Amino acid sequence: MTAQVKNPLISALEWHLDVGADEALSTFPVDRTAGTADILKSLREEPADQASPKKSRIDMPPPANESAGDLLGTAQARVEAQKLAASCNTLEELAAAIAGFDGLAIRKTATNMVFADGNSAARIMLVGEAPGADEDRQGKPFVGQSGQLLDKILASIGLSRTDEDPAKAVYISNIINWRPPGNRTPSPAEIDVSLPFIERHIALVKPQILILCGGVSAKGLLGSGDSISKLRGKFHDYMPITQGIAQDASPVPAIATYHPAYLLRTPSHKKQVWADMLMLQARLKQN
Repeated sequence: MTAQVKNPLISALEWHLDVGADEALSTFPVDRTAGTADILKSLREEPADQASPKKSRIDMPPPANESAGDLLGTAQARVEAQKLAASCNTLEELAAAIAGFDGLAIRKTATNMVFADGNSAARIMLVGEAPGADEDRQGKPFVGQSGQLLDKILASIGLSRTDEDPAKAVYISNIINWRPPGNRTPSPAEIDVSLPFIERHIALVKPQILILCGGVSAKGLLGSGDSISKLRGKFHDYMPITQGIAQDASPVPAIATYHPAYLLRTPSHKKQVWADMLMLQARLKQN
């Protein structure tokens, strides 16, 4: 395999690992007990019910409890999110704006809006990816197994979300405030629409340092196409891009690191996170 072919394949594999993919599924079921000829035939032939044009899916009316105009189109939703986020002058106003925003379909399937946890006066703000099942039930970020691991990671360098001292406290939120169904990875459109809200969130908190936890958060807020494995291990300058927020902003030092949920699946990467925390600790001592 040549380098020209190998590198893109490795990059694609790293991306799938970063977002938590652990299975490869075929479009159609395959009977592994059948003969080879039968398997090949089943892969070549399209099921009869899919051979005809899928007009029914286009013409199907929306469910009775959801009109076609309930959810904004992505472009319109992004514009509306920008206006709402820029108009918020307090965290309370921002939380209310996110809770009432109709531009995300995942809002309709989630139980609670997950806004933030911790001391908002903290000099460190951590931004994760999206709420999971436990977070959705309790309305707080990082409260499940991954949250328990995160608390241990922060405690290893003397930090805590519950500390009243801003110098030792960490304020925690997510780039997405609603749980995606089945804990799936947020779509690019969902991230794009949510970006104005998290950028306003950061602007209101005014942290001295950002921790971007997971590939979705790091790529979204740094505007990078690199994998989390390439983004971690160094400091970046975070700058918002949302109109009405970016004008008065100053760069915020940010580090990217692996998400605790990923560490639970891949414990071998804990040493890299420990290195990231030591790098953060050294920067904090300088300040």
